[in-house]
Amino acid sequence: MLCVAGTVPSNDFPLLEGDVRWVDEKLQIAKTLLDVNRGTPALLAAAAVTADALGWSLFAYLVGDTGTGKGSRRLYAHLTDVLPRTRFETMTFHYLQPIVHWHKRLQAVLGNSSPKPTLIADAGSMYAAKMSGAASLYDLFTPDAGELAFLADEEAPHPFYTRGFILHEENRVPDLISRAYTHGNAARYLLVKGETDYLANAQGIIGTVSEPAAEAMEAIGGTGDTLTGIVSVLIDGGMPLEKATLAAMRVNRVAGHYACPTPATQIIEIIRHIPQALRDVLDGENRRIVTPETAIIDIISAHRQTEKVFKRLEAETGTCICCQGLFLSVRDAAQRFGFNMESVLADINGIISEDEKGRASSRIR
Repeated sequence: MLCVAGTVPSNDFPLLEGDVRWVDEKLQIAKTLLDVNRGTPALLAAAAVTADALGWSLFAYLVGDTGTGKGSRRLYAHLTDVLPRTRFETMTFHYLQPIVHWHKRLQAVLGNSSPKPTLIADAGSMYAAKMSGAASLYDLFTPDAGELAFLADEEAPHPFYTRGFILHEENRVPDLISRAYTHGNAARYLLVKGETDYLANAQGIIGTVSEPAAEAMEAIGGTGDTLTGIVSVLIDGGMPLEKATLAAMRVNRVAGHYACPTPATQIIEIIRHIPQALRDVLDGENRRIVTPETAIIDIISAHRQTEKVFKRLEAETGTCICCQGLFLSVRDAAQRFGFNMESVLADINGIISEDEKGRASSRIR
């Protein structure tokens, strides 16, 4: 399951945790409804819509913080207390004040997790990772060009002190990426958001996405947050990180294109179009992933190598699922035979992705 931890800009907002739902275009966390605007609520809304479209689950920890750090400290303390007793496959950290000693305590807890979750950071959580020397512990950072400039400045102790000669114009993004990796201030992968979106690692630029392009998107607050929300869900669902990131870049842009944006467009208008954008991108580029509604017979017919997953489930459940549930969807089979649907989907999609990668390598050779 994916977990998102972050803050909302309110001193009165309590520490809140629970499953996330998308109900009548509002976020529902536990029994609390939240309006959607930019920041962590936008990230969570995009993640909730994506998870709902794909049949996956989402959990969140939220607290109010207007920049004083009081709420962030409270959330850091809560996470270090509860995470040893929980298990998330993916964790995304968003707007948390970069309090170095608390970040180190949190990383100590996460480092003892077995297996260690995939770690994603955006906004203040990237700052905390860099400032505490822990950037390399993360799997994905999602900076914009300005945030990337801070990561690239090996001497800046805080974003306010990013040196002026380290410019963050769009055409300097490849140089800034290289500099961030050279000085050990980047995660395993970087998704750099902007007029052109970049996916990179320490070896260089892996891919870019710049279409469809809508100039008005740059003026709409929250579009970077929605991209982080989408990619978090796709990674948690079992897609390889590179594939998930490139797909999320396209989904976010297609959703924006469908919203016909103007500078007055609100982020919720883009979020509404994420389900259609997911269908177009994942299907249109032959990137279909197995969802809870996919029938077992269709999975095995198209991908015979996934049969081993169901053979393993036969041993675990004591039931021949391919005999008694061949025509059921994965969701219905999980309910009937009592296996963990999300874990099985992640295994199936991982096998399919590895097989596709192997075929691609064979064609190249």
